[in-house]
Amino acid sequence: MQTIAPLWLWATFGGIVLVSLFIDFVVLKKQGAQDIGVKEALNWSLVWITLSFLFNGLIWWAIKDATGSTEVANTKSLEFLTGYLIEKSLAVDNIFVFLLVFTYFAVPTHFQKRVLMIGIVGAIVLRTIMILVGGWLLAEFHWILYVFGAFLILTGVKMWWAAGKEPDLNDNPALKLLRKLLPVSKDYDGEKFWTVQNGQRIATPLFMVLCLIALTDVIFAVDSIPAIFAITSDPFIVLTSNVFAILGLRAMYFLLAAVADKFHLLNYGLAVILVFIGGKMCLIDVYKIPVLFSLGVVMGILALTMLLSVRTAPARSKE
Repeated sequence: MQTIAPLWLWATFGGIVLVSLFIDFVVLKKQGAQDIGVKEALNWSLVWITLSFLFNGLIWWAIKDATGSTEVANTKSLEFLTGYLIEKSLAVDNIFVFLLVFTYFAVPTHFQKRVLMIGIVGAIVLRTIMILVGGWLLAEFHWILYVFGAFLILTGVKMWWAAGKEPDLNDNPALKLLRKLLPVSKDYDGEKFWTVQNGQRIATPLFMVLCLIALTDVIFAVDSIPAIFAITSDPFIVLTSNVFAILGLRAMYFLLAAVADKFHLLNYGLAVILVFIGGKMCLIDVYKIPVLFSLGVVMGILALTMLLSVRTAPARSKE
């Protein structure tokens, strides 16, 4: 796996991630078990998005300084932006599943923050491993690109047919297995994952939620990581765009949870994006679709989907 990013840029990225997680954990601990309002969630979302754009600017400057080429710097910067936008949009679908899980288990909003924070750390570790393995596989076996592409197309078709249908957690095999393996308390014990009843240490419903959130991270990582490899094969761009999209996931969850019903058509747009990215990957040896064009397609689909969602939301609410 080859990357154009200098070593100091890797180190800077690692430092930013560690500091960001530290700040998030400190803020989380300071707030305690209390609700996050829409205004606070919006402010934090803007902070994470701004940080991502600033880092993209740093990528541009570092690549230009290392290569002396403005064209290469522009290309890498566009790759990061496109990858970030794709991962951020797919994370929205992830958030809707989180919302379903939290609703199913009736998790109080002031207990959800800890689960999301642990889920974010787990997602970063998981995706780092999967990206490194995926990058190595692509370097060794070029034909895997076609497998990834076909997988994304099938996933997009499946997402389209499933859009608008409410998933049933009662039929979730992972949840059924957990209930068979673990005794679970009927009530929550604060933010604890384990509690003691009748002298026996048993899991709380919050632990079940954490397990399902972790499983969701795995499923969505399998979908989203091949999508970014369709944009670039540079492991630095793949990893950084993924991680920066994940860092703001907690704030974005509480923001979107308040307006989830207004974007009821978003899954259709995400399905089209996956099919487009999968097709781009399958055509890579025939015609390489420019990154700028891919960025325009993704932004156009998202904008159109959100606009149609907002326009049709009142009609749906009257039914």
